[in-house]
Amino acid sequence: MARSTYGGTLKAVRARGRLNCGVHPGLIGFSYRDNRGEWKGFDVDFCRAMAAAIFGDPDRINFVPLETDKRFDALRRGQIDVLWRNSSWTLSRDTSEGLNFVGINYYDGQGFLVRRSLRLNSATELNGARICVQSGSTTELNLADYFRAKSIKYTPVVVATEDEARGLYAREACDAFSSDISALAAARTTLDDPQNHVILPDVISKEPLGPVVREGDAQWDDIVRWTLNAVVLAEEYGVSSQNVDDKIKTAQNSEAVRLLGGDSGWGQAMGLDARWAYNAVKRVGNYGEIFDRNIGRHSPLNLDRGLNAQWNGAPPGLIYAPPAR
Repeated sequence: MARSTYGGTLKAVRARGRLNCGVHPGLIGFSYRDNRGEWKGFDVDFCRAMAAAIFGDPDRINFVPLETDKRFDALRRGQIDVLWRNSSWTLSRDTSEGLNFVGINYYDGQGFLVRRSLRLNSATELNGARICVQSGSTTELNLADYFRAKSIKYTPVVVATEDEARGLYAREACDAFSSDISALAAARTTLDDPQNHVILPDVISKEPLGPVVREGDAQWDDIVRWTLNAVVLAEEYGVSSQNVDDKIKTAQNSEAVRLLGGDSGWGQAMGLDARWAYNAVKRVGNYGEIFDRNIGRHSPLNLDRGLNAQWNGAPPGLIYAPPAR
C-alpha cells in the first residue's frame, strides 16, 4: 500500500491509547447508558470490536455521544475517529461531505409509529395527520417525498432532536412519529403503555446504516470495513465468542482458519497484529451474537433479523461480506 493512503488515524489512536467512537446519545438497543452508566448497544458493540481488533481490549474506548446535527462535523474535525451511529449511507453524504461510508451493519427503512386506538392499517390513512419528525435528517426529506407522491396532506411537526419527537408523540402532540423502524421499536419500549402502540407495515425508504470515517486514510477505511466483515464472516462460518478457540483448530473451512487463525499476514497489511479478527470475535462476538443480545431475540426490542439475516440463511437476508482470501 502506498504511503499516501495512510492518513495517520491508526497511529493517532495508538498514541492516545484509546479509540474515540461517535455514538447516539440514547437509542435503546443501539447506543445508550445502562443503570450503571456503562455504554451498551448494537453500535456500541461494533466500537468495542474495533478496540479489540486494534488493542486486543474492547474497553479501550472513549464513547462520544453526538446529536444528529453534530455527528458528521465532529468526525470531520477529528473529535472522533469513527462514527457508529445509525447514519444512512446516501450519495450526497458519501461524495460531498468529506466522508466515507465503509460498510453496512444494519439495513433499515423509515416507518410510522401510531396509537393502536386509531385503528390504522397503512400510512396512506394518515391524511391530515400531525406527524412528528426530526429536522435535518433523511427522515424529514423522505416524509415529504412520500406524502407528495401519494398526494396526501399532512402536518409536519418538526423538532431538533429525536428525543423531542418521541416526547411530543408520547404527549399526543402529534398523531404519528416517523423515523427508522429500528428507532421506532426503541421508542415504543420507552412509552408508558408500549402495547398500545403499533408500527405500521409501510416502509417508505431504504436506510442502509453503517460506519463512517473521514476521507483520505485508506488504511483506516480497511480496518473499520474489515472489522465489520470479520464478525459477519465469523457468523457465516459458525464461529462465535464461545467456540472460536476450538473452531480455529478444527475448522474445515480454510477461510475461517486464515481469518481467525492468525497465519495469513492480513493483520500486518493493515497495521494490526495477527490476532485482530480473533480478538474482535472472542471479546465481542460474531454478528449474530451482537444482533441477538442488543436488538434481537434476547433483547427487549425483539427485532426479527429480516433483511439483516445472513445471505445464506433461511430465509436469506442481505448480510454478506467479501471472502477472506
